Amino acid sequence: MGWIIALIVGGIAGWLASIVMGRNASMGIFWNIVVGCVGSLIGNALSGPLFGIRGSVQSFSLTGLLIAFVGAVVLLAIVNLIQRKSVR
Repeated sequence: MGWIIALIVGGIAGWLASIVMGRNASMGIFWNIVVGCVGSLIGNALSGPLFGIRGSVQSFSLTGLLIAFVGAVVLLAIVNLIQRKSVR
């Protein structure tokens, strides 16, 4: 059951991050879920050592959603930078 919640929370975090970063039109539900789940890993890697805060997307919590959202925004920012460099 935890992985289903992780997919749902990851999808919500990825969707919100794609809206903030202006990539919502180019991403489908699959990529929103992937970005949200990978963003959760990145967010936990950043927030744990820096602030001592951990969040899990396997059990729904606002902390877990916020950390996944911030990590997804960071991931999309990195993807945007890589895509800009490859276009030039």
